[in-house]
Amino acid sequence: MKLHTQLLNDVTAFIWHEADLLDHKCYQAWLDLWTDNGLYIVPADLDATDYESTLNLALDDSAMRRMRVARLESGESVSAKATMNTLRMLSRVRVLEAGDDLVVVRCAQTLNEMRHGALVTYPADVEYHLRPGEQGFRIERKVVKLLHADSFLRTVSFIF
Repeated sequence: MKLHTQLLNDVTAFIWHEADLLDHKCYQAWLDLWTDNGLYIVPADLDATDYESTLNLALDDSAMRRMRVARLESGESVSAKATMNTLRMLSRVRVLEAGDDLVVVRCAQTLNEMRHGALVTYPADVEYHLRPGEQGFRIERKVVKLLHADSFLRTVSFIF
C-alpha cells in the first residue's frame, strides 16, 4: 500500500483545524468549513449506514447546523449554559479514498468535556467526506460514531 503523505498531512491539518475551531467555540468559522449540501451525522446505531432511514442523535443539513450553532451561541439552551470546555484529541487518521472530487478519511476522536467539575469522555470513530477545492477542503459529510451511542448519554451541548 502506497501512502500519499502530502494528502495525509493536508487532511490531518484540516481535521485538526476543525477540532480547534469547535474547542474554542468558533462556530461561525466552523460553519464555513461545510459544503452547502453537507450532512453532520451522529447515528444512534453504530452499524447503520442508511442514516436517513434510521434513528440518529443528529442528522443536520445546512439549516440544522446553523440552528444548532445559533442555540449554542445564544445561550438560550439550558444545556449550553452548563458547558464549560471541551478538548478533542484526534489520532489514527487514515485516507480511505482519494479522488480529485472526494477524499474519504477516517480517524479516532476522543472528546473530553468538563461540566460542573466532572470530566466526561466521548470516544468515537469519525468519517469525513471532504471536497477538495482551490480554498482547501470542505466537509461534505461527517459521521461521528460514538462508541457508547446506544448507552446512556448525558445532555450533549456541543458539536462532536
